[in-house]
Amino acid sequence: MGPTAPGWAALALVFNGLVWGLSWWPFRQLQAQGLHPLWSTVLIYGPAVVIIVAFRPHSAGQLMRHKALWLLALAAGVTNAAFNWACVIGDVVRVVLLFYLMPLWSALLARWLLKEPMSRYAVVRMALALAGAAIVLQPEGGSGWSLLPLPNSLAEWLGVLGGMGLALNNVLLKHQARRSQESRVLAMFVGGAVVSALVGTLLSSQGQVPWPLAGGVNSWPVWVWFLLGGLVLAFLCTNVALQIGATHLPAQVTSVLMLSEVVFAAISSTWMGAGHITVPLLIGGALIVLAAVWAARELPA
Repeated sequence: MGPTAPGWAALALVFNGLVWGLSWWPFRQLQAQGLHPLWSTVLIYGPAVVIIVAFRPHSAGQLMRHKALWLLALAAGVTNAAFNWACVIGDVVRVVLLFYLMPLWSALLARWLLKEPMSRYAVVRMALALAGAAIVLQPEGGSGWSLLPLPNSLAEWLGVLGGMGLALNNVLLKHQARRSQESRVLAMFVGGAVVSALVGTLLSSQGQVPWPLAGGVNSWPVWVWFLLGGLVLAFLCTNVALQIGATHLPAQVTSVLMLSEVVFAAISSTWMGAGHITVPLLIGGALIVLAAVWAARELPA
């Protein structure tokens, strides 16, 4: 990339946030047709893997040779499986806010893997983000107050887990910047397909979620297939956008710019009735976002 690389990288991350911020809607439409989000993820990421290998066959060899790329695949797989599932079964606003505790995990991982410095102010910011999470996690309508609240639903646990996975994903993208972009993209799509397939198989075999195509291919309207195809294209584009942003900007800046997803998700889900915003949620969310923005302001341009 040329001298305008930081600007293009920032725009790429905002595009990434737009796609992810609106992704809850198509996954809910597919769920309404009996396709669990785990299996939706497999049907989206599986074809994407085939497309990448068909156009960039050398990427498969690179993935097989480098163990670190398999760790990237695992992180991406956990991120996609957890986030897609959480947004279908939970309040989208709460899930996305918990998912975007990700800057907290990114700061810790960047310190560990990339040796990025962490000042005493960074510790304060981490405490600020945790305080925001504590407010967000307070049970809705509860009469008491917990100083150390934990996620109280599967959707909230999945939101936190997905954020941890994405933090590791972003740090590994920077750590593996010397690998080709194609191999990193392939690793992330392979991870998304494989992790979701493994978890989906486990749960479907226990009767907890339906198998894909359980009702037969003919039971789906034609628009379902068009929606799946559109999602394959959208996630291919957003994955490339994430690669561009995460490899050309500091890990913590990447985390902050990706917070644009919170805005897109909050507006769209509230408008469509899939989430709601309360005063505690606004306060807690503001603390989480404030901590992330503060971190970005202290990093070099």
